[in-house]
Amino acid sequence: MIQRRLHVSHEKWPLKEPFHISRGLKTDAHVVKVELEHCAIRGRGEATPYARYGETIDSVMDQIEAMRDALEEGTDPQALQGLLPAGAARNAVDCALWDLMARWKGVTVSDLLHFPRPKGVETAVTIGIDDAAAMADKARLYKEYPLLKIKLDRQDVRGKITAIRQQAPRPRIIIDPNESWTLDDLAALDDFLAEMRIDLLEQPLAAGADEGLRDFRGKIPICADESCHTRRDLDGLLGKYQLVNIKLDKTGGLTEAVKLKHQAREMGFEIMIGCMVATSLAMVPALLLAAGARFVDLDGPLWMRRDRENGLTFDQGRIVASDRALWGG
Repeated sequence: MIQRRLHVSHEKWPLKEPFHISRGLKTDAHVVKVELEHCAIRGRGEATPYARYGETIDSVMDQIEAMRDALEEGTDPQALQGLLPAGAARNAVDCALWDLMARWKGVTVSDLLHFPRPKGVETAVTIGIDDAAAMADKARLYKEYPLLKIKLDRQDVRGKITAIRQQAPRPRIIIDPNESWTLDDLAALDDFLAEMRIDLLEQPLAAGADEGLRDFRGKIPICADESCHTRRDLDGLLGKYQLVNIKLDKTGGLTEAVKLKHQAREMGFEIMIGCMVATSLAMVPALLLAAGARFVDLDGPLWMRRDRENGLTFDQGRIVASDRALWGG
């Protein structure tokens, strides 16, 4: 007899405004939602298929459907690691399993992991690529926020950063070129970025073409994003990056993300917790990893025209409340 029921759906969430990075522009967040139901108790998870990693909505849903029998017969998060590869499909299922287990036991996922429940977490607020004046206008709105994340390509880098810093002199700033720079760009901009008090540079070079970082001694810490998916990547990042960005859509869920965070810290990396553009259902599991992270970037819901019911509550660049009715028991 089937003990669980699996529900898989594609959802489209319109954004407040277009989100522009070096790789392209999006006007909607397309996500896959997984629900696992057992005895009227339902666990949920959400993931964002990412074309950069060869994923589509259809491919992710097909991966999950191929595991239907195993999931409905009672797979747990540890067994799931061997059934699906790291990526969006495993993330949606893994998070649904954690949610289901917590609700079944009448506890929280924080309790199951023996993690403190996060409160008042500072998160980056992202400014997408635009002209310098428009980006400066956005920065003015966020000038009292603690942390900004600036998306850039190779166009007018100095002009945009200067304009933003003039309007927002106080916040910490992360610069994210999404793999669009070259090593020559990096060397030419190093002194300027230090003068502008940039706190972090996220994945400036393309993954797989970042070996030059091993001999680069810049003034700004560099974080691996596209170059870091799971623990298997860590050895190859030593000597090139000082931080790793942990995203559940890359690790394939909370289970591997917890292990990645632990091993990365043991190896001397500092931690950034990141996200795709998605709803609060995708953010809350990642929020559990925020303790001890140097940077947290979980502002995906702020881009939504509307978020899920019981979504995260934000206040001036801080996540001030999460509702167990949404996820986590």
